[in-house]
Amino acid sequence: MTDTLAHPHLRFEPARTDPGGPREIVILGSTGSIGTQAIDIVLRNPDRFRVTALAAAGGRVDLLAEQAHRLRVAAVAVSREETVPALREALTASYGAGEPVPEILAGPDAATELAARPCHTVLNGITGSIGLAPTLAALKAGRVLALANKESLIVGGPLVKAAAEPGQIIPVDSEHSALFQALAGGTRAEVRKLVVTASGGPFRGRTRRELAGVTPEQALAHPTWSMGPVVTINSATLVNKGLEVIEAHLLFDIPFDRIEVVVHPQSYIHSMVEFTDGSTLAQASPPDMRMPIALGIGWPERVPDAAPGVDWTTAQTWEFFPLDEEAFPSVPLACRVGALGGTAPAVFNAANEECVAAFLGGGLPFTGIVDTVAAVVDEGLASGVVMNKSQGGAQPSGTPAEGTSLTVADVLEAETWARARARELAARAAHTPSEARA
Repeated sequence: MTDTLAHPHLRFEPARTDPGGPREIVILGSTGSIGTQAIDIVLRNPDRFRVTALAAAGGRVDLLAEQAHRLRVAAVAVSREETVPALREALTASYGAGEPVPEILAGPDAATELAARPCHTVLNGITGSIGLAPTLAALKAGRVLALANKESLIVGGPLVKAAAEPGQIIPVDSEHSALFQALAGGTRAEVRKLVVTASGGPFRGRTRRELAGVTPEQALAHPTWSMGPVVTINSATLVNKGLEVIEAHLLFDIPFDRIEVVVHPQSYIHSMVEFTDGSTLAQASPPDMRMPIALGIGWPERVPDAAPGVDWTTAQTWEFFPLDEEAFPSVPLACRVGALGGTAPAVFNAANEECVAAFLGGGLPFTGIVDTVAAVVDEGLASGVVMNKSQGGAQPSGTPAEGTSLTVADVLEAETWARARARELAARAAHTPSEARA
């Protein structure tokens, strides 16, 4: 199939031929949810995969040292330099006498350096926009990029698309992996729309008024997935789904008015593609990230028994509901931001990360997360700090519009402003009586 809908940076044939032996992989974010599940897949398939290097923030040095020893990696990296002594001690404890310990890299650029080292595939499982530099480094070095770090594509869309060659990016998010697979069933001209499914989070069915008093503990209790705190809160507000819509637009070049979000609480259908003849292809599997991770690092071949399949001997009910945009305005806000382009997605993402931190710290109500993000975006547009793709040329802030000369520095400038402004607005909200916010 030569005329698939896939973005030019994705294609349905091998990006390159593996040399003899197991495929060499670098895992970024190895101690997080994506990284630990990827390592499980690798350890169960030693004839297919070999991990050569690991990167993590540094908060779980004992786990990182254990992973390094089990995988016999050549190098480990931590972004927090102050954790190096503890990491070195943990490595010494894990390795036996006479065993060579891996090289240690440290600092904010350590993961970026690893991403450019020789290997076949880089799995970017870092959380947040700090994953942008490693994403670009892997692409520029010619590595296949198994992308779980959606933020790097969202905040640096034009940069990532310009750096990637056909077949170089394989999506790992379950929704985009599902779309990636379903799109193989038709050509660009045959596709009517993409349907991205959402679990609805722990608060499906609640009104906006009922959401006002949600606590961090309640928001962290996701009914389906086990994830880190930021992603879990993003799933509760559905900001995560808004980010995924932007990612789908960037990956597959489908306009926002042809991308729909549908709530599917059981999380068995991960996303769907509707074709012009009325047919819809859906990718189904139990809610287990090991399947899309395995496809990401093993593409174009599937990894047998990467995760359990659907048990068709058991009676099941799969439900679908329209999205309540009044209770969860994050998706329409994300679509607006994505359509604006430029640095608007970076501002949206950075402001959200700060607002999530404020909510978890008790300084912002649950509904205040998206409200504050929207306020930051609007203020940035009104002041000219946020540039969009309809504004050609370099702007007074020094941040050019999409399609011109957007740089990593431009993205960081926009993010820095958004984080500072979000913190200011969140602090102001923390000192506002709850009855005044109602």
